Amino acid sequence: MAGFQRNNSGGACEKAVDLAQKLKPLARGEVAAVNVASKPLALPNLAYADAAGKIRTLTDWRGRTVLLNLWATWCVPCREEMPALDALQQKLGSASFEVVSVNIDTRNLDRPKTWLAEVGIKTLAYYADSQAKIFQDLKTIGRAFGMPTTVLIDPQGCELATIAGPADWASKDATALIEAALAPR
Repeated sequence: MAGFQRNNSGGACEKAVDLAQKLKPLARGEVAAVNVASKPLALPNLAYADAAGKIRTLTDWRGRTVLLNLWATWCVPCREEMPALDALQQKLGSASFEVVSVNIDTRNLDRPKTWLAEVGIKTLAYYADSQAKIFQDLKTIGRAFGMPTTVLIDPQGCELATIAGPADWASKDATALIEAALAPR
């Protein structure tokens, strides 16, 4: 049985907490449900597959700020927020920022790709975890309670903020929050 485990991030995530506290006033409007980090938390090296089936991990994005989003085709709020995540990636995606949206459907594994094509999601890269282990790993550290689950991660792999549930990631509020997370420190 897994329980909460102490996260030994040492001082590596102290700066993330400082930045998170600066983001707190920006968690309003369309992203008011965002909870900024109040304690240092280095995320585990979560694993998932890319569209070609190659295993990827959070370490692959070290040096970049990441908005990690878990979604499923059976989750109506997940499907509703996907166009906004796609728009956010199109607007702010760069060498320093990426939306990493990971599908966790465990059955009918072709359905997510088909659905993304049908609704016109073109900017987001496709990632999947057909075992939904990534959700369980985040749940173990108290960061996943339902779907969708989204975590804002700094370039060192530390939590900046988390949200359980959907958000309008294409909104001015969300853009301001992400741009502040990307501002030179």
